[in-house]
Amino acid sequence: MQKIILTTLNSRFTHTSLALRYIYANLQEYQQYSQIMEFSINDALQSITEKLLSQNPTIIGIGVYIWNAREVAELVHLLKKISPQTTIVLGGPEVSYEPFRVNFDEADFIVQGEGDFIFYELCKDINNNTANKRIIKKTMPELKKMQLPYKYYTDSDIANRYIYVEISRGCPFDCEFCLSSMDEKVRTFNLDEVLNEFEILWQRGARAFKFVDRTFNINIKTANKILDFFLAKDEVYFAHFEVIPDHFPDSLKEKIKKFNHGALQLEIGIQTLNLEVANNISRQLKLDKIKENIRFLENDSEAHIHLDLIVGLPGESLDSFGKNLDELVNLSSCEIQLGILKKLSGTQINRHDILHGMVYSDIPPYDILKNNLLSFNDIQIMKRFARFWDLFYNSGNFKNSLPLLWKDESCYENFYKLGIWIYQQTDSTWKISLVRLSELLFIYLSEIKKIPPQEIADEMLKDMMKLKGRAIPPFLKPFSDNFKSDAKQGTSGFNKRQV
Repeated sequence: MQKIILTTLNSRFTHTSLALRYIYANLQEYQQYSQIMEFSINDALQSITEKLLSQNPTIIGIGVYIWNAREVAELVHLLKKISPQTTIVLGGPEVSYEPFRVNFDEADFIVQGEGDFIFYELCKDINNNTANKRIIKKTMPELKKMQLPYKYYTDSDIANRYIYVEISRGCPFDCEFCLSSMDEKVRTFNLDEVLNEFEILWQRGARAFKFVDRTFNINIKTANKILDFFLAKDEVYFAHFEVIPDHFPDSLKEKIKKFNHGALQLEIGIQTLNLEVANNISRQLKLDKIKENIRFLENDSEAHIHLDLIVGLPGESLDSFGKNLDELVNLSSCEIQLGILKKLSGTQINRHDILHGMVYSDIPPYDILKNNLLSFNDIQIMKRFARFWDLFYNSGNFKNSLPLLWKDESCYENFYKLGIWIYQQTDSTWKISLVRLSELLFIYLSEIKKIPPQEIADEMLKDMMKLKGRAIPPFLKPFSDNFKSDAKQGTSGFNKRQV
């Protein structure tokens, strides 16, 4: 009987592959001859090859994604060079739509679409020598007939890694940059069966559940049942959901209000607040509802919120993007993730290529390089802007001192200038220590923005000294007398009138 290995290269060790576990769960009689072996893109490819081939597999199935496509192509090359008789099957988003921009010619078979059932059928055909199509086109499996994968998370996974779960697949919207829009509709699993599996995971010690559903709150009845599952628990946990920004009826809001601080994490894909740009990419925006719901989450809940904006959408200038960012900063103090537009095979974003002069890299992750409104230099600046935004704003390390940068002015315009200045000082966006970042911000605020150094230091000391035992950075020591005096009085560095 053939030996089957299911593998992929996750983007980091703490991630797990839900897809591999679905395929394993539905391998029927072949499951006893199969195993899952996961790696990360940081592992040496020759070492991965050695570990895979040490199991003497007949078939190796590999999940291919935007973050591992080049590494998988090289891995396939090594596997076929060393063990040409081993059958290599590729699946996943990066091979589900053509054209392939990474060369996968050395793979024996490619499964396009959801492979939960297809892979089993292909293994039967390979075993019977009847497999005659290299590319197997997508089908839409019936989710309620599918064996669920959650028992195949190991105890080590539960203790050390993210546990990915889902209650549905697909998306009802037509956003042209997203692969989820290619699905015809939202399909759901049997909710009672899923909740039973979640309870088993909980009893095994799982406390971090990351839902991969694109539209968790599309069905409010189902969403409320999932939230009730977590609200019934009295231990520390967190649950992460991707939600639709304009669909928060009162019943859902009442549930969200009940969660403790940090227990609920909500990712909200805004992408743009410009109605004309949204219309360009077939994205529906109900701006009043979106703003109302963000205000609710900011002011009336303890949920951790993560908002997304995209740079480079067709028809969106930097000025328009900046207005989007300013509005979100004014609406909420939450994390705002800034992404660069990518052109994924299979999406409809390519219809704008000529009209808007869209030029993309053909190398993963297929970032936009320029368009009619943004030069290559603009894109490069905004990539650095996004990185510095993570370091300064999203990190939460500068909650008090960073707002001095813009006060009553445009956050975007002032941060844009700061990012250019910092890159001139560092020629890097990586491996910059927290103390160095703080010193750079201090210098910029005092020398460029002309803010009194003591005013900056008062706010920065609050930021820097939040952790007990941290030493005051040398550049702040001349301004720290009041801070140390307050600390002795038990106010942890804050002026008494601020406590």
